[in-house]
Amino acid sequence: MGAVVALDTLLAARTLWHAGRSAAIAADGEPTGHAALDALLPQGGWPRRSLTELLLPADGVGELALLLPTLARMTQAGSTVAVIAPPYIPYAPAWQAAGVDLSLLEIVDAAPRDALWAFEQCLRSGACAAVLGWPVQADGPALRRLQVAADSGECLGFALRDRRHAANPSAAALRLEAVSDAQGGSTWQVRKCRGGPAPAQTFALVAH
Repeated sequence: MGAVVALDTLLAARTLWHAGRSAAIAADGEPTGHAALDALLPQGGWPRRSLTELLLPADGVGELALLLPTLARMTQAGSTVAVIAPPYIPYAPAWQAAGVDLSLLEIVDAAPRDALWAFEQCLRSGACAAVLGWPVQADGPALRRLQVAADSGECLGFALRDRRHAANPSAAALRLEAVSDAQGGSTWQVRKCRGGPAPAQTFALVAH
């Protein structure tokens, strides 16, 4: 009986997932700002204290539009958001128009060899509510360190990566891939999610 209790404890703590069990996961995720996406995800939003991986066919397919509602809400609540070595200079007026408080947005300029380290340190610091990074060279162990750092720092981590990495294992709690739709736009497919099997339904951003 003791072993059963220990296993149930692990399942309740989301340390272990029972593949054949309907997941009794509390809807305690961080709202994404997109009701349709929240409805797809087992936790009802971004998994807290975790790394989320966005797998992209190219830059500029809607990844920032996906994230900006969350980043805006966090900065408006007085929390810091860090952006690590972005491939392009963020266009401040657009971020501001989306509701991001620029005084709480930290852009970290780092050389490629240092960007992964900076990403991990910001996640672990406990000073940020969310950290965005573009870890080009991250392998399995590096992604595991980012996941552990996000948990330690009680932070949301977002790793924006080329979708060729979709075939590689990842410690990220959530993986979303941008895929082309019939109209030439992009929809988001859940490739992996904590708390249950990935839903077959895709999510499309609604233009405002």
